[in-house]
Order: sequence, then structure tokens, then C-alpha cells
Amino acid sequence: MNIIQKTVLAMSLLVVLPQAQAHRQWLLPSNTQIDAKEAWVTIDGAVSENLFDFDSNALALDNLEVVAPDGSQVKAETITKSKFRGSADFKLLQKGTYKISQNSQNVMATYRLNGEEKRWRGAEEKMAQEIPAEATDIKVSRTYNRLETYVTADQPTDTVLKAVNQGLELLPLSHPNNLYAQETTRFKVLLDGKPVADSKISVIAGGVRYRGVLNEITAISDKDGVISIKWPFAGMYWLKAAYPQLPEMVDGKRPAMPEKRYSYAATLEVLLP
Repeated sequence: MNIIQKTVLAMSLLVVLPQAQAHRQWLLPSNTQIDAKEAWVTIDGAVSENLFDFDSNALALDNLEVVAPDGSQVKAETITKSKFRGSADFKLLQKGTYKISQNSQNVMATYRLNGEEKRWRGAEEKMAQEIPAEATDIKVSRTYNRLETYVTADQPTDTVLKAVNQGLELLPLSHPNNLYAQETTRFKVLLDGKPVADSKISVIAGGVRYRGVLNEITAISDKDGVISIKWPFAGMYWLKAAYPQLPEMVDGKRPAMPEKRYSYAATLEVLLP
């Protein structure tokens, strides 16, 4: 292989690599720190291959929850859904920090019918109707998902920086709207309010399509559920946690999914010092 062929091959790998990434769900605020007389924020939601790019499917935001600094719920002014993104507009009447989150549940099942193994995925309330009554060896796995981000109007406050004690959470131990490049931030991994040790956290910065490489950062929680993340540069970051971790493949097949699985993802902005 001559030098020209090698160069072409290397460039091809750089082009293909971002496309090979798994689909990820995320929320993306139009701004995380808002200093305006009338504070508004737009939250976009999507499922995409390239992080923070609208390239696959929209995420419906009808169940989006916005908690104001005083603990009250903020109602969306508008909610829309297009091909590649869901969007919701909120007017931020109070000064301080808002927690924005969305919870969802996925149900998957395997069963045998007439000697064949079948798979099913859908809403909990439809499972009994759509899996045949004569099905046998039914195994069900439920995944509870939580997406989060934070937005501050004027000066940051800490009233919303509390665990909800339901499902999997990544609780920031310093303010999530005061993150700076080359500094370290600590989080606590919680499951139903209890610390989770040895939990693997994945951290990926946006702009993968321009870098050509994922540059994933991983961190493992200590015995108290605490992780430390040093931000390499400014930008938007996606943090992902799951419990329990997916089992390894055995002879090309993955073992049965656990009955319950929890997933958490947050979008945070890291600023220049």
C-alpha cells in the first residue's frame, strides 16, 4: 500500500468513525446561563448518532418537568415536535437555577410461541394485549430512563440541587452551571437515594463529527458513590450512567437482561476559566 492509499484509508476512517456510534438520547438547552430582563429558554430533545446533532429522531417532550428555584413546576409555553427534534419553550419568571428533567420507561420481553423465540417492545399497558395468551417462557425487562440538565437565570441558587431519591441519579456536589475547563467536579451516583459504588460513568463532549474521534472519558464511583471528572476543554458535555452494567457477550450472545435496569443522562455546559 503506497502513501496515497494509506492517506485515503486514514481519511475514510475519520469520516466513518462518528457514524458508527450508538444512538443517544439527550436534552439541550438554548443557554445554560441567562442574563436578561425577560428570561426564556428553549429545550431541544433528540435521539442521535452524532451527539447534539439532529440526525436521527425527535424526542417527544410532553413529559418534560421544569422545577423552579422555589420548587414549583414551570409549564411550557409551547411544545413542538418535528422530524429530528422536540422543542419546548419556557419563561423563567424567577431568578435562580432550574432543574429540567424527563423520565420514561421502556419495556422489553422475550417469549416462545410455536417453538420459536419472539421479542416484543412497547408500552407497559399494551404488553398483556400484544403478547399472545398462549406464549410461554415470558421474560420481561423494564428500563427506567432519566434525562437532566440545568439552567440558571441571573445568579445561581442551590434549592433544586437535591436528589429525588427515585431511580438512578447523578447528583452534582458543586453547582452544575459553574463548571470550568481544566477544573474537577465531583458527583454522587445514587439509586433510589442510596450511593452506588463501582458505577462506570461515561463522559463525552459534543462536536464528535468535527473531531473524528469520540474522546470518551470514563470514571468509576468510589465506595461512597462519588466520582471526579476533570473537564479537558470548554463545551457541552453528555454524562451517562447505567445500573446494572450490561453483561458481557458469551459466544456471540448477550445473557438475559435484568428484570429492572436504570439509565441516566445529563447535559452540562463547561465554560472557559
